[in-house]
Amino acid sequence: MDTRRMMKAGWMLAILSAVTLVACKTTPPDEPAKATAALKPTKGNKTYGEVTFEQVGNKVRVIAQVVGLKPNQEHGFHVHEAGDCSSGDGMSAKGHFNPRGKPHGHYGTMERHAGDMPNLKADAKGRAHLNVELDTITVTPGPNSVIGRGLIVHAQPDDYKSQPVGNAGARLACAVIQAG
Repeated sequence: MDTRRMMKAGWMLAILSAVTLVACKTTPPDEPAKATAALKPTKGNKTYGEVTFEQVGNKVRVIAQVVGLKPNQEHGFHVHEAGDCSSGDGMSAKGHFNPRGKPHGHYGTMERHAGDMPNLKADAKGRAHLNVELDTITVTPGPNSVIGRGLIVHAQPDDYKSQPVGNAGARLACAVIQAG
């Protein structure tokens, strides 16, 4: 009887170990929510790039690499309401993403659109890199989520004052922000 119990306990331990091992291999680690956007030029322009959004606590880290900008100039950079780049000029992305009904403003103030971000600063070769954390947007579900929204690079710098969009001018590149 003791031998039978020991064998049964041994088999149960082996099965439990196998189940635990399988569960460990199939359970992904907790990764932060992420999104990406592939900027493509609007008609007649050459600006393009890649942007990632990563949820970091209650902020979102935005990392952008953009090329084809006017050298040594700043360019407005905003999340827009609609994830639609079909119009050719970027206007189908509509206005700035603004779920809280705030006025347009500087990205570092409380009174701003959720989609207001820092200007991109192009180097002498027309390339810009941005790495910033923002507290007005999310990558997780909810009213401030950027998933499915538009992303626009403008021809001029955002002055952070003019209403409703900072006098940033034409739209050089457009993207749809997608989960993943």
